[in-house]
Amino acid sequence: MHSDDVEFADVVRRRRMVRDYDPHRPVPAEIRERLLEHAIRAPSAGFSQGWAFLVLETPEERDRFWTATTGSTPDEPRTPDGWLTRMRRAPLLIVPMSDKSAYLERYAEPDKGWTDRDESRWPVPYWDVDAGMAALLLLLTAVDEGLGACFFGIPPERIAAFRGAFGVPDRLRPVGCVSVGYPGDDDRRSPSLRRGRRTVEEVVHRGQW
Repeated sequence: MHSDDVEFADVVRRRRMVRDYDPHRPVPAEIRERLLEHAIRAPSAGFSQGWAFLVLETPEERDRFWTATTGSTPDEPRTPDGWLTRMRRAPLLIVPMSDKSAYLERYAEPDKGWTDRDESRWPVPYWDVDAGMAALLLLLTAVDEGLGACFFGIPPERIAAFRGAFGVPDRLRPVGCVSVGYPGDDDRRSPSLRRGRRTVEEVVHRGQW
């Protein structure tokens, strides 16, 4: 249940990637809707809001996702893979997708005036950046609601299979997937964490490099 006395700083500190879930505890509908309502509060260039979210909850939908994105089924696993076994237990998957065309069209409107729709005008692909910020709001909201979540990518060679499995239009690009649920007993910290978190002093340059 959402706790009103949780400080934002605590949410940020507690956020981590959860890689195992309790398969017997679905995400309550009201929390699922809060996740999505918060995601669409992300900033977007020109208020283009060029994003879409595919929500997968039923066992059939989730199995279809894992089969499309990994080539592995529960009955015929690709290879013995502990990560995949644990991640398959997540009761909710949300796939944030970016829509470049929405940005090019928005910036061709009179108040922006880039009528040539030239992508070279964009210093970085803000359609992907903004969808990523929406994904971060999903991750933070999950923590605030007492759940765990993990953001992970879809392999490029599996994008076509993913589109075909769910009828996703070509204009939409999945920037990753967010798994959500109550943490399971076999959640494991990533070995990457052994590298340690870089300090503010190591990464911040004040005034100049």
